[in-house]
Amino acid sequence: MQKIRQFLINIRSSLWFVPGLMIIGSITLSIFLIYTDANVNDEWLVKYPRIFGLGADGSRGMLTAIAGSMLTVAALAFAMTLNIISQASAQYSPRVLRNFMRDRINQFVLGYFVSVFAYCLIVLLTIRGSDEIKFVPSLSVIAGLFFAIGGIIVLIYFIHHIADSLEATNIVKAIEGETVAVIDGIFPEKMGEGADSAEIGPAESLKESIDWHRIESRSDGYIQYVDSQGLMDFAVTNDVYLRMEYGIGQFVAQGTKLISVSRVPEQNWADEINSHYNIYRYRTIEQDVGYGIRQIVDIALKALSPGINDTTTAIICIDYLSVIVGRIAQRKLPASARLKDGEIRVFIKSPDFNDFVETAFDQIRISGNGNLAIFLRILKALSIIGEKTGAKDRLKVLERQFELTREFAEATLQTEYEQTVLMRVASKELNNIRFERV
Repeated sequence: MQKIRQFLINIRSSLWFVPGLMIIGSITLSIFLIYTDANVNDEWLVKYPRIFGLGADGSRGMLTAIAGSMLTVAALAFAMTLNIISQASAQYSPRVLRNFMRDRINQFVLGYFVSVFAYCLIVLLTIRGSDEIKFVPSLSVIAGLFFAIGGIIVLIYFIHHIADSLEATNIVKAIEGETVAVIDGIFPEKMGEGADSAEIGPAESLKESIDWHRIESRSDGYIQYVDSQGLMDFAVTNDVYLRMEYGIGQFVAQGTKLISVSRVPEQNWADEINSHYNIYRYRTIEQDVGYGIRQIVDIALKALSPGINDTTTAIICIDYLSVIVGRIAQRKLPASARLKDGEIRVFIKSPDFNDFVETAFDQIRISGNGNLAIFLRILKALSIIGEKTGAKDRLKVLERQFELTREFAEATLQTEYEQTVLMRVASKELNNIRFERV
């Protein structure tokens, strides 16, 4: 299952899969149209001789021109895609490269041109001139002409899409949308069976009282996926407790402790436990909300670097981070212990609300050293998040982050005017957070 999951993840972020499917589809279509030309009466040739009455030489010439132009444009589209990937890596963050590679429009455009090229080659093979058994698949040739005209439209749209996709707002918005979708999927309004806050104390006591035994990781990399139900079934079947040592998005080295069990492990347990983890060389967003936050934070840090100093892009990132963390603030996060039939079985490793807030704002706050606009935007973002939750523990986390930002700003802002503006805005936004707690 681990290999299947990894294969599906790789397919989604590859440039070859969609074009490959389209090539297969174009070859299938060409065979079907050629068969139709060979077995159906040429009624359309009689009715529309000017359209379908192309000779063998004319058909060959047209399809050859179309095939050559499609291959040229496919190479151009591929070069443009590589160019935007290079620019995005240099201007924003290397973490956004995979987003461009998994862009369905980029994949479709590449697939369209190479599939039309393949279509024309197949049809060219079947054309026979006057010295042989004459056969000109008129319908197939005209279809190739329409595909070529469609290629003009696709190319124009692709150029527009390339220019549009390099805009910072669109990149950040795309990451935000994908991250929010993941939040909605893995943090629904009502979680499955898990220990509530009242049970966390006894759960921690139980965890500390157990004599744990280690099961090591068989590979090194980032944890992309954990089959939590599979771990639960394993714990119930073998009547053991499990304690996860690493959570999704964290790096684990081969030979280090991946998970702990409550008794001496049997010989096959390591293989079975490892089969419930998907560990690979990079992080993915499928189960990793923190990775979505990480990508936006990296863009903000790049924008605030001395060589770029793009405050506006950093502010855009903070705005969308407030949307993501605000959505998390509205959701019930997994408890530290999971139950089966009322009994704790698995102690999980997952980020809490404070972890998400720190990931979103700590590094941006530090990189915004002396930048009033950044500090004000962080304070506003925390206020917006505070409006979306009534949980006192989460409001306390926001207030702590608020105070850290204000203290750092007071220590780094250099003019009295900036200090005055900061105090005025901070007083207003902090009152919003405290009001929500009442």
